[in-house]
Amino acid sequence: PEVINGRTRKATVVDLSPWVEYEFRVVASNSVGIGEPSRPSALLKTKAAVPVVAPTNISGGGGTRSELVITWEPVPEELQNGEGFGYIIVFRPLGSTSWTKAVVASVEASKYVYRNESITPLSPFEVKVGVYNNEGEGTLSSISVVYSGEDEPQIAPAGTSALSVSAAEVEVSWQPIAWNRHTGRVLGYEVR
Repeated sequence: PEVINGRTRKATVVDLSPWVEYEFRVVASNSVGIGEPSRPSALLKTKAAVPVVAPTNISGGGGTRSELVITWEPVPEELQNGEGFGYIIVFRPLGSTSWTKAVVASVEASKYVYRNESITPLSPFEVKVGVYNNEGEGTLSSISVVYSGEDEPQIAPAGTSALSVSAAEVEVSWQPIAWNRHTGRVLGYEVR
């Protein structure tokens, strides 16, 4: 910290974080050295302010048919800047011009699920997540693209064949289903 003239009896401390408790000590110094610090002052909390740090790691996806799952890294308490902290989620189908807005009034929240029967499987959405507190709305994150939930595969595997290997074994083979917008990611097959 800056050294203050010996006749000065007060100073203004700057660049503190909003809504954080601080305690202060004063140390006297001269040409010989630095003395013992004063006892700590009483705890003093700075005033609240609009949050300025947006959530990070915006992603999502998964979920079930007709769902858009959005996830983010929660903002730490020391960056929430006041009481009444929560998250603002805005999203729109890729290529659309109007945004849908949702509010999650939970400090610990890291996920939002939007359900709507009109959402087609694996549809891309532009997503931004922001913050607010009792002082107002803060910053929104940059845009991330998140895909809606998948549907069950609509196509059966083709080219199924069976070959007798022994008296107790049959080898079954098929052509895999290629990934596309309607099938999604095939995680496995069931042989019946």
